[in-house]
Amino acid sequence: FCCDVAAQSGKSAYTRARAKTRILCPGESPYPYHSIGFKLGDPFALSYKFYGNRHFAVVADVGRASSGLYKRYYREQFNTYIPNDTNTTFLASNVKADWVGELKFLYSFNAKAISPGMQVYVGAGVQGKYTNLSYTYQSGITDVASLDVVRRTIGQTTVLGIEYFYTNLPVSAFMEMELFTDLSLDPGAMWFQGGVGMRYIF
Repeated sequence: FCCDVAAQSGKSAYTRARAKTRILCPGESPYPYHSIGFKLGDPFALSYKFYGNRHFAVVADVGRASSGLYKRYYREQFNTYIPNDTNTTFLASNVKADWVGELKFLYSFNAKAISPGMQVYVGAGVQGKYTNLSYTYQSGITDVASLDVVRRTIGQTTVLGIEYFYTNLPVSAFMEMELFTDLSLDPGAMWFQGGVGMRYIF
């Protein structure tokens, strides 16, 4: 996908072959490949990718959700734990932990017509979330109380992204958007996720 062999046409066959062995470049050398790096966005995560062949890959991400994006959602969930007809008033919520783990299966298309070294990919997978919330509320007229809540949920995620492989470094950069659909704790709830990142290929 990314090694520009034609650019080396003025060199000997031996020199070109030696150059190819020094540049790790998906599509020009035998599969499989591995890569590991990071993703910035939602979630902020460590990211591992396994390139099975020219088209199929598997990605595993583990990290923290961007809790600020879900502030309104967590506020709305307060009434599922303490009904609003019990003379209580919501005051604040605090996210103590918000961990995310996901496994995605991807299918890639060569997009060198757009830019040499580029791939476009689509896929689907599963995502699990663990969230520890602390709610502060007023009970009655003057009493202030708190409630700790642990939320565990699992859902389906679909993804669309692009990945670019550098021609002289064993590094790739990617950008993707995901749609998460909750299937367990709040069935049908949906929100967009995504981010950008880089991985080292080995």
